[in-house]
Amino acid sequence: MEILDICDERGLPTGKTIERAEAHRRGILHRTAHVWVVRRREGRWEILLQKRAQNKESFPGMFDTSSGGHIPTGAEPLDSALRELEEELGIRARPEQLAYAGHFRSQYEAVFYGAPFRDNEYTRVYVYREPVELGDLRLQTEEVEEVRWFDLEAVREEIRTSRERICVPSDGLAVLADYLNREA
Repeated sequence: MEILDICDERGLPTGKTIERAEAHRRGILHRTAHVWVVRRREGRWEILLQKRAQNKESFPGMFDTSSGGHIPTGAEPLDSALRELEEELGIRARPEQLAYAGHFRSQYEAVFYGAPFRDNEYTRVYVYREPVELGDLRLQTEEVEEVRWFDLEAVREEIRTSRERICVPSDGLAVLADYLNREA
């Protein structure tokens, strides 16, 4: 059972906790951390997307943020980001290798496997810019089916017009793009 901190609108724990499934059943605000693995190729930004495993509770088989996950009760966002990056992709990063890009709120309701899913998250966004070779990654097969490099602008355009293949949160992608524009 995964226990999460209930947070306020600023992403700060309130002192109350909730089980993950219950948070998603009721739409209770909780914290997550996302890591975008990026590289520059021929003057354009590329992002590494993971294809979610078919057994995931939400958006099975769709391409998503490079790495991400819930922040357990008492944990810090950066520590959770580092843990998820290593668990899902096998990338053992040091804290100084993750740049904080910003945060966003996401809230939506959907139905997966016939059950309602109410997501309400405050997400901290980090960027990893170290060299990554796909063949060197160790994917957590329970979570990640495959990974692929995508052109950032092509992904932005695709999710604007279609949500059939890619489920990255548009607000999270906007935080990343803003960060990369500042850093360019």
